[in-house]
Amino acid sequence: MRAGFFLPDNLRFIMKQFLLFSSALLLSFGTSAQVKLTSATLGTIEARSVGPSVMGGRISAIEGVAKTPRILYVGAAGGGVWKTVNGGASFKSIFDKYCQSIGAIAIDQKHPDTVWVGSGESNMRNSVSVGDGLYRSTDAGENFQKIGLDSSEHISKIIVDPKNSNNVYVAVPGHLWNDNKERGLYKTSDFGKTWQKILYVDEKTGCADIAIDPTNSNVIYATMWEFRRTPYSFNSGGKGSGIYKSLDAGKTWKKLSKGLPSGDFGRVALTLAPSSPNNMLAIVESANTGLYISADGGESWKQQGATLNVVSRPFYFSTLVIDPNDPKRVYRPAYIFSYSNDGGFSFTDAGGEGASVHPDHHALWINPQNTSQMYLGTDGGVYMSLDRGNSWMFLNSIPVSQFYHVAADLKTPYNVYGGLQDNGSWMAPSVAPGGVGNKEWKELYGGDGFWVQPSLENENTVFAEYQGGNMVKINIKTMQSVGIKPFALSGEEQLRWNWNTPLITSPINTKSLYTGAQYLYKTQNEGQTWLRISPDLTTNDPNKLKQEESGGLSVDNTSAENHCTIFAIAESPLDENLIWVGTDDGNLQYSTNAGKNWVNVTANYSKAGIPAGTWVSSIEPSRFDKNTVYATFDNHAYGDTKTYIARSTDMGKTWTLFKSAEFRGFAHKIKEDLVSKNLLFAGTEMGLFTSTDGGENWVVFKSKVPEFALVRDIVIQPKTNDPILATHGRGILIVSDISPLRKLSQDVLEKNVFVFDAKANEISTSYYNSIPAITYYLKDRVNDDVRAEILDKDGKLLQSVPGTKRKGINRVYWNMRVKPPRVASGGAKADFGAFASPIVLPGEYTVRLTVGKEEYDSKITLVNDSQASYSAEDRQLQYNTSMQLFNLIEQLADLNDGVLAIQARLKDNLKLTKDVKAIKAISAYNNELEDVRATLLATKQKSIFADEVKIRENLSEVFAAVAFNEGRPTDSHLQRMESLKLELEKAKESFVKVQSKYASKVRDKLSAGVGK
Repeated sequence: MRAGFFLPDNLRFIMKQFLLFSSALLLSFGTSAQVKLTSATLGTIEARSVGPSVMGGRISAIEGVAKTPRILYVGAAGGGVWKTVNGGASFKSIFDKYCQSIGAIAIDQKHPDTVWVGSGESNMRNSVSVGDGLYRSTDAGENFQKIGLDSSEHISKIIVDPKNSNNVYVAVPGHLWNDNKERGLYKTSDFGKTWQKILYVDEKTGCADIAIDPTNSNVIYATMWEFRRTPYSFNSGGKGSGIYKSLDAGKTWKKLSKGLPSGDFGRVALTLAPSSPNNMLAIVESANTGLYISADGGESWKQQGATLNVVSRPFYFSTLVIDPNDPKRVYRPAYIFSYSNDGGFSFTDAGGEGASVHPDHHALWINPQNTSQMYLGTDGGVYMSLDRGNSWMFLNSIPVSQFYHVAADLKTPYNVYGGLQDNGSWMAPSVAPGGVGNKEWKELYGGDGFWVQPSLENENTVFAEYQGGNMVKINIKTMQSVGIKPFALSGEEQLRWNWNTPLITSPINTKSLYTGAQYLYKTQNEGQTWLRISPDLTTNDPNKLKQEESGGLSVDNTSAENHCTIFAIAESPLDENLIWVGTDDGNLQYSTNAGKNWVNVTANYSKAGIPAGTWVSSIEPSRFDKNTVYATFDNHAYGDTKTYIARSTDMGKTWTLFKSAEFRGFAHKIKEDLVSKNLLFAGTEMGLFTSTDGGENWVVFKSKVPEFALVRDIVIQPKTNDPILATHGRGILIVSDISPLRKLSQDVLEKNVFVFDAKANEISTSYYNSIPAITYYLKDRVNDDVRAEILDKDGKLLQSVPGTKRKGINRVYWNMRVKPPRVASGGAKADFGAFASPIVLPGEYTVRLTVGKEEYDSKITLVNDSQASYSAEDRQLQYNTSMQLFNLIEQLADLNDGVLAIQARLKDNLKLTKDVKAIKAISAYNNELEDVRATLLATKQKSIFADEVKIRENLSEVFAAVAFNEGRPTDSHLQRMESLKLELEKAKESFVKVQSKYASKVRDKLSAGVGK
């Protein structure tokens, strides 16, 4: 070794590390950080609601402002909080940024701008959603703040101390599907800064109801409830349940028992009379559920006879209300509406118009200033009564319907189809004149609606499924229906149908329809004949097949607890022989030969971190690779609310679990885009999420979608590129044209400005045809002016559209027209010709986006309307005629401007001369010019409508008639145009004659240089 080059080993190591560090440091300084996709990037790729509100979803809470009863707040099971300031004539959503499942609302009546909202519905059905804590607003719902109890999952009631607003009580039933300590009765004495659990029994028992004595707020009542659901059973009741009373604002409690049932309790609904608080009523779920009355503040009770409605399904119907001013008037909203006039000793079930209210009632608010006025929350929305519940009016302006699934056909405009919680099966057009309103929605069938599938073979046939595997074929023209549910054959075991049984059409063979019990069935003749194409694909666990025992103290099985059933079915869009099936007990299997043989890959997904036995909630075979499949897994029915979304690229042998800090809520649906394999959408119980890089990174999609929307299903309409969302609480949402998201690569994200190619648009002014969108991306918000110019093939400017400047995707629209004509000014009324303009012909047009001083070009192609009833020749004539009229209007404007210009000079000349002859000549010239102008346009205000009609008004009338019609102009239009052309030519000639007559005379009579 040469002298001077020897280094100790430790020094060699240090230098090596230094060189590596230096290289990394140089590399990091030389490379810019990647631009990440964020929710803001999605920008104007927005959703629109198509309702419906003709039928509502489950309403879980209603509270009004006592001193201003026209102000009310309504909480929905999955649709957030809505506010009305006009007594229910209209409602506004005020909770879009927060959890959409609402359990309770309370208003501080001393300070009514303070509103408390407890998230997590507490009507403990199998479909109940979960909450994420307590919220408070101090500005009447304009803004909300999370205020604690984050792990509660369900909140059933909130009471504000009427004497001290700092004291608030919150009833927390707690988790439905597992044990948890964060349940019981909570209290804050410092307006929500800190919380104390003041009544607790055990990890299985929560607080279901509370009441407070308005005359002595130290007196508090609480009911405790032990309950539990599993995927296959429900148990209401246990030793932890009971009624408790405190005389010292919750410091100490005693359990009430005198006169109450001796055995275990289930849920207890409790109320006291505000005007006589020692009078109390309770509906106690027990082995012999009954109504109990107390006249001594709960110290002793007596059971009273009651109608079936009063005591039915106490775990679900937990509302009991006494009139705030009349202790004898008691209301029991349950399956139907019942009332008492004698303090609860006898009840009458509402009849007549009152019986037409949607069944299943969960909330009631009585106006204390006029107790004849009441608001009722049901499974079908909100109703108002003005006669103490004898008759009701449906308030059909809250779009909180609860869809389980959605489908779309291929018509133009396309229709959407879906099934609603407790509200049947429905369809509506995706667009309609003036927007999709209640009148556009059409009911197809009853029951709890789940799957609705339009036949692609017969446009008048729709298939619908309602709870428990019941399914029908419907002729939507005649509304005749026939049941098509498969039945077990002789010797076969009883079929097990999920409450939400899948009904799936083939993406390849339009004749094929699938459904599943524990077996998979297929029909190719609209349900006339079903073929069983699988063995039992479930675990067939006998311990999970005891539904007849479900309910606890109140046996209750409406197929909601059916288990070991098929829940997800998917046929590969690349191969109709490749079928995937997922079950509610965790099995995931596929067949490559149309059901002859099956491969079980259940054990493989658990290796990716998904718990074994997890409910397979959706399956999405890739349309780009037969070996690739996506699936969502839902484990919330075992108390695990994590988001499980996974992909396999080797036919289920191995799975990759998608992970993101953005994820929240258990997963319902994964959807792969139809064009870009990297574009994915996922719907969970708490939001819509999207990825543009194949699932590596995810963001919340909240562009006009509530951030915590309960997204149950997603389909993409192939013609319009619209994702359609079935939400459980906000109806159907349609995201308009996601084409730009398909191009949103990392390369695009790093550009300062990028203009997306537009899809080919049909030229049409019909309501069903969208106008061309000019979509562009801005890496950052800009301060420079932004505008989009549309040029024809010769580079002529047709129209300029102001642009938006927001960070992310921006979208502006071109109406496919040239800019309106320049119209004659100075008339007695506005010229409506300024509001019309010719629609252009099919062809390719240039879009030039200008951002500051930079320009970016792209193309828009317009094609003929496929629905048009006119020919290309008709369309050409329409365009030519429109442009001729356009030019005539501008010629008239030029002529009018010429007259006004001379009149202005004449007016100036009058100021420069005192010569009488000159003045007379100028006045005569001006008057004859005015006569010419008076033939051009209305110049005299004869009435409020300026009812003169001249050439301009007549031109504008025929111009608008032709320009706003895409087809051939009528012969009357053409004849009228020709006659007006002649009138305009005569006016031009008159103008020339007047000029010839007066110009030299006036010039001669004025001093040199004047009037030139």
